[in-house]
Amino acid sequence: MANQTAIRRKLRTRRKVRVAAAERPRLSVFRSSKHIYAQIIDDTTGTTLAAASSSALKTGTKSDTAAAVGRALAEAAVAKGVKQVVFDRGQYRYHGRVKALADAAREGGLDF
Repeated sequence: MANQTAIRRKLRTRRKVRVAAAERPRLSVFRSSKHIYAQIIDDTTGTTLAAASSSALKTGTKSDTAAAVGRALAEAAVAKGVKQVVFDRGQYRYHGRVKALADAAREGGLDF
């Protein structure tokens, strides 16, 4: 039952993002119990422009690690010339680690 709710939430978010992502790349977030992964995807060509994960970075709490992932992703994206993205949080609420990643990516130079 809970999985169906998560899938519906994910699809609802994807539907909204798909409309906005026509002209911008998509910053997609995946969160597991231990790690957080983020990548910037160009949906028109189906390529990943930049990616970062917490498996390579270890700093303090999970929220601190998520913020480090956001900063690393922003640096990689700005180096490739990507400044504007659409934030795709998937099935996760904009809270905690997801919010920390988003705030750090904004501070790193991404606009969404």
